[in-house]
Amino acid sequence: QLRVAESGGGLVQPGGSLRLSCAVSTFELIWYYISWFRQAPGKEREGVACISLFHGSELYATSVEGRFTISRDKDTVSLEMSNLKAEDTGVYYCAPLPVVRGSTCLEVTAVATWGQGTQVTVSS
Repeated sequence: QLRVAESGGGLVQPGGSLRLSCAVSTFELIWYYISWFRQAPGKEREGVACISLFHGSELYATSVEGRFTISRDKDTVSLEMSNLKAEDTGVYYCAPLPVVRGSTCLEVTAVATWGQGTQVTVSS
């Protein structure tokens, strides 16, 4: 049973902007972060951005640093994407993560269950 739901994906031109939303229906004590991941066709799934639910600290993948912003407002975690590139194309997922020692909140293997994601296509 999904406890998060992604939305906001679509087709956007290079250089454009898009906002993704992650609706969190249930919070559990073990959840420490909400993270965004993505998977491009033929590539491994990778962490994009994450935010601490208790401290508000943010972490970004180098590839999106300065272009993407993650934020939380009540039960919604958003990913604001700007100056989009073709390389940003992929299926985007949000997921809750517990504290993972020896790793970061961008760690794909720390996610127990994946949703369907939302498709982002950057093309002219």
